[in-house]
Amino acid sequence: MKRFENKAAVITGAARGIGFEIAANFASEGASTAIADIDASGAVNAAAEIEKTFKTSCIGMAADISNAADCEKLVEAVRQKFGRIDILVNNAGLTKDGLLIRMSENDWDRVLGVNLKGAFFMSKLVSKLMLKQRCGRIINITSVTGQMGNAGQANYSASKAGLIGLTKSMAREFASRQVLVNAVAPGFIATKMTEALPEEAKTRLLEMIPLGKFGDPSDVAKLVLFLASDEASYITGQVIGVNGGMYM
Repeated sequence: MKRFENKAAVITGAARGIGFEIAANFASEGASTAIADIDASGAVNAAAEIEKTFKTSCIGMAADISNAADCEKLVEAVRQKFGRIDILVNNAGLTKDGLLIRMSENDWDRVLGVNLKGAFFMSKLVSKLMLKQRCGRIINITSVTGQMGNAGQANYSASKAGLIGLTKSMAREFASRQVLVNAVAPGFIATKMTEALPEEAKTRLLEMIPLGKFGDPSDVAKLVLFLASDEASYITGQVIGVNGGMYM
């Protein structure tokens, strides 16, 4: 029997990149999977690819998770489709980089709205189902920048640091009902975003990483699956880095 048969997982921001890799890994282990993304066609196409590859139920839905109504529609649609939600991965995030003295209020609000407020909306809705079930896993994808900061990313770093606080508070609130909440903090992972960096910037970043290489999306996905599994039943309120030693 696969690890997540008869379980349902929701992954936000999963049309591509790390989120897609997480969704595909859950599907490979038998989970019914819901992909949510602001990119409607991307979500539908990703779900179709996963369903075809792993022969398990997967749905793709458009959602702007900074909007409470979108989150409510998403959670209700998944509940209607799968009957339950066992795992929530708050992965959706965006960047609007710039030095603080030049950062607009809109750029601050949009990044905090998606990265932090969206996780609040989704967790609040899904936790109600999990608390009734007396089991569940919520995994927040934070970032190494939420732990150590990064020049030009005050909004992003603040949002990801906020996710860490949210993780620890929810873990304390939900533990008595066996709903476990943890955070994964990736460093620099090889995605289209890092591929687009100038070679000079890549070289500088690699010099900051003791292992001397960027991570792979599968490095993050494997940890998320472990935290969602029965093997991690005594782990909650933790922040685990996947950063090649960049931050210790």
